[in-house]
Amino acid sequence: MTTQDLRILQHLRRDARINLTVLSKKTGIPVSTLFDRLRAGEGSVITRFTVLMDFAKLGFPVRTKVLLRADAESRVPLRNYLLAHNRVNGLWRINNGFDYAADCFFASIKEAEEFLDTIEEKYRIVEKQMFHIIDDLATEKAMTVDAAN
Repeated sequence: MTTQDLRILQHLRRDARINLTVLSKKTGIPVSTLFDRLRAGEGSVITRFTVLMDFAKLGFPVRTKVLLRADAESRVPLRNYLLAHNRVNGLWRINNGFDYAADCFFASIKEAEEFLDTIEEKYRIVEKQMFHIIDDLATEKAMTVDAAN
């Protein structure tokens, strides 16, 4: 990874839809080089281009982080359930006494609690914690350039 590659990634982290001509002007890197670097990075350093959504504006104001530890027999079925669930935005296998961390969104706290109740009914959950997100202070901000750049 070169300094040039890092500069490109920093601008893409800020705005992945930036026009290559504009990116060229901001970085001083020719458009043809930018194009080649982006193609080389796709599938390796750049895993995918995506959209960050404001779930509250879509009718899902309750955001939660759920930590779960299941017994050995329930672990894989629980993972598969979480991966397929339409309210799970992100899922990670974690350590320190838990198996999974899930980023979830719901229309209400009642829906969030029902989600957790369903999980406890279907799987042998040893430990659980649910944290409601009060305020989004920063999302996907690492390795971005300042607004002035």
